[in-house]
Order: sequence, then C-alpha cells, then structure tokens
Amino acid sequence: MKVIDGNNLIYGRLSTHIAKMLLSGEEIVIVNADKVAVTGSREFLLGRFKERREIGSVRKGPYYPRTSNQILRRSIGDMLPKKKAKGSDALKRCKVYSGVPPEYKESKLETVEEARNEKVARFLTLNEIAKSLGGKY
Repeated sequence: MKVIDGNNLIYGRLSTHIAKMLLSGEEIVIVNADKVAVTGSREFLLGRFKERREIGSVRKGPYYPRTSNQILRRSIGDMLPKKKAKGSDALKRCKVYSGVPPEYKESKLETVEEARNEKVARFLTLNEIAKSLGGKY
C-alpha cells in the first residue's frame, strides 16, 4: 500500500498517475487532497467547476461532488474503465482523504515527482474550489 501526500501536486497529472498505478494492481491512499493544486485563473476554474456541478437535474444526475476528497476521487475514477471489472476493482483500491487520518500519521508519505507544481503561479487548491461549490468544512 502506498500513501501519497497530495500537497502541491497538480490535479490532472496526479489523477492520471494514480489511475495507472491502480490499474497495475496497487493499493493507493491519498492524504491532503484539499491541498492539491488545480492550475488556471481563479475565474476560469470556479466557473468550470460550477458548470460541472449544475449539469443535469436533482433527480437524474449526473451528480458532481462538493468536497475536495470526492472531487479528486471522481477525477481518478473518470480515467478508469468503470464499466469493466478491472476498472471498478481498481477504484475500490483507492482511498482519498482531505487531511491526514490518525491511522496514516506514522506512515511514510510518498510524492509523485511528475505531478509536482514548481513552475505554475496561477492555481487554486481543491479546498478553495470545494468551498465555492458549497462543501462544508
């Protein structure tokens, strides 16, 4: 089992990397999902995520999550073949947490070097996006 720290990692790159690792059979736990960086201007990102949230109807969906951990898990799941058994089993091996739960405090936190945010200055964290969508923290 790998415990990955999501602090200052880019949202899309992290999601693709995790999806590939899940399909290869690994169990992944992501902590600090609220600190994952989504690159782009503030107005563009908030508008884009609000559009996703407002698509569909209350009864039929599609339902888009409001909390940062569920937003990240949904993006990872969208990159997996969920209608096939290997994709649904892979998503079951993924756990995402907003902070660091007590059972993972002592474990060694790894990072994904390909997804590190070093050059981009304009970004929002998933926590800020979740608060704008109405997530309760």
